[in-house]
Amino acid sequence: MDTTTTEIADNIYRISTFVPDAGMSFNQILVKADEPLLFHTGMRALFPLVSDAVSKVLPVSSLRWISFGHVEADECGAMNQWLEAAPDAHVAFSGLGCMVSVNDLADRPPHPLDDGDIIDLGGKRVRYLATPHVPHGWEAGVLFEETTSTLLCGDLFTQIGDGPAARHDSPMEATIVAENMFGYSSLAPTTALTVDRLADLAPTTLALMHGPSHTGDGQQWLRDLAADYRRRADMALVPA
Repeated sequence: MDTTTTEIADNIYRISTFVPDAGMSFNQILVKADEPLLFHTGMRALFPLVSDAVSKVLPVSSLRWISFGHVEADECGAMNQWLEAAPDAHVAFSGLGCMVSVNDLADRPPHPLDDGDIIDLGGKRVRYLATPHVPHGWEAGVLFEETTSTLLCGDLFTQIGDGPAARHDSPMEATIVAENMFGYSSLAPTTALTVDRLADLAPTTLALMHGPSHTGDGQQWLRDLAADYRRRADMALVPA
């Protein structure tokens, strides 16, 4: 497996490993700032590849923040390996998620985040937005980097295959294919409303965890995703 590094916005890097057995890419988002942040840790087995890629952008030991969207192996499996490699780093995660999981899982006490909290990284600012059950996970959330209008999407807009690092078109066609295959999104009365709230941020870059980053009309693409969730929820209510 090869790990590639692509700057998708000013000092924001997509670090991507295509895993053939899974048929998709596993991406980390590195925000280079006075206090660098890594979003998604990757699985433990990927740590050597990913940490080597990070080291080509900045010293791994200089990381100050480690974050992720929800508790799954690909999101936080290597969390403690990163904490060991970056002794001044802290995990920044949903307060709920800290309470139910990360307080126990992390080798150092995490920094809990409430909806709307901002971390000033020095040159970059990330805002935490709680997205419970969207696309899945009680403790789910995303980060929005305000200076570049980049939404760190986590599992939203998941795509399969090994495509280009960055695109300038809508992710929806590929997203619908993946949703039809995996059914990975929770469909609840608030799902589309949560995505609409993210659309209000008007991001210009969508930094996906699985798939390429998409630069362009992120607001419209999020509206389209919300509409697809509404369509799926309506279909689920139709008697068989």
